[in-house]
Amino acid sequence: MAFPNTRVSVLTKQKQKSHPEVKKIIILLVGILLMAGVYFILPANFTGSARIMLAFLVLSVFYWTFEPIPIGLTAVILLILMLVFGVVTTDVVYSGFASPAVFLIIGGMMLAKGVNDTTLTKRIAYVFLSKWGGTAKGLLGSILIIPQIQSFFIPAAAVRATLMLPVAMMSLDTIGEKAKGNLGKMLLLGVAFGGTVSGTAVMTAAIGNILTVELLKEFVGIKITYIQWFAYTFPIWLIMIPVVWFTLLKRFPLTEEEKQFPHVKKELEQKLEELGKLNTKEKKCLAILFMIVALWFTEPLHGLHPSVPALIGVVLMGLPGIGCTKWDNLVKINFDTVLLMGVTLSLGYAFNKSGAAKLVGDSLSSDWILYFLHSPVLAVITILVITHILHLAVANVSTAVVTLVPIFIGLSAKAGADPVLICLTASIACLHGYILVVEATPNIIVHSSGRIEQKEFLIPGILLTVLMSIVVLLTAVTWWNWLGLL
Repeated sequence: MAFPNTRVSVLTKQKQKSHPEVKKIIILLVGILLMAGVYFILPANFTGSARIMLAFLVLSVFYWTFEPIPIGLTAVILLILMLVFGVVTTDVVYSGFASPAVFLIIGGMMLAKGVNDTTLTKRIAYVFLSKWGGTAKGLLGSILIIPQIQSFFIPAAAVRATLMLPVAMMSLDTIGEKAKGNLGKMLLLGVAFGGTVSGTAVMTAAIGNILTVELLKEFVGIKITYIQWFAYTFPIWLIMIPVVWFTLLKRFPLTEEEKQFPHVKKELEQKLEELGKLNTKEKKCLAILFMIVALWFTEPLHGLHPSVPALIGVVLMGLPGIGCTKWDNLVKINFDTVLLMGVTLSLGYAFNKSGAAKLVGDSLSSDWILYFLHSPVLAVITILVITHILHLAVANVSTAVVTLVPIFIGLSAKAGADPVLICLTASIACLHGYILVVEATPNIIVHSSGRIEQKEFLIPGILLTVLMSIVVLLTAVTWWNWLGLL
């Protein structure tokens, strides 16, 4: 009698496994239909290459948002499509991979791998949490501040969020029942939003920053150094940390019982004691990281692209006797991110070379937009509003940057506006995605824990988007004006 039931059970499991595959196939087919629809709907005055390029861009946005296949696979498909359809020359299609930005990402991921092979990141987390982890305010503050420190030597928001999530969840598990309500939501959103904010001031801390710098250099010949980016953006970075902290505390009010948990502090103090004093690996790692950051900050003196110090650091980390890890460990990086970076840069170059960026820019060149862009203050407001709205549709930060920056460069030229002001504003707006889970990688990583839903992002996300826009505007009319950018 047991055999029929067993057979039904097996068939049920097979059906459950097949459902995700069917869903993925449907998404893939919808993407193809969207691509074809865009090609045929576009006006006849658009050239064939521009129409094909825009169709590919829509396909990339759709696939990278819903991820029916890995992001690296989507990247390779787009690369093949651009080559097969000949929208631009082969050199342009592959040019994204020749960019030093790709090697900066490779170096950054390898550095993160080397740091993770030591107990340095754990030590930093335990130091902060053991001091301030006994209260809700202190624990949230620590969770927000730690990724800001990590951003100087871990150039990937995804890695920073991945490192912080287990620390936050360990703290919540230690707290116990009190952590299942507003406290848990507040701390998990702290991991997500703290990871996003940490990419603001350090140029190498977010792919969107690097893409913006490379596109400005490619299209208008303007080079922004590591220290210049930091100088422009650090007021926004410093202000947004307490803004996020205050917003989450107000949005998720806690009872008196939820505000204090001294046992968490004690446990973290014990974990810190177990680590002992700084070991040799950590000291070597710190020395290498300080050297890299020093070279990044002194770029105007030596002229080395940020990728060079990163690669020097990687070599030092892997050298016997000098390094803090083995080369075999350093090369175990996520190649999907490398493909994503290379292809998004190639998409940006092809978007411009095919004439698609110019045509879209011409379509948007209404008198009122050009008028707003001509006035620096109105330009900042306009770009913030447009970018935040479009970023909800073009969720992937890299795709959003590579789509919008070439268009905004063209519009700024027509309006006689400063392309650095326009593109810097757009880049920051693309980075700070708080409303939807898919808007930022840290959001996705935290959501994947299964302990927080999309609806929890919505209200604090809208509040932070508005507050972030106000902070950028105030920074523009004061700090950027003093620096001569406005």
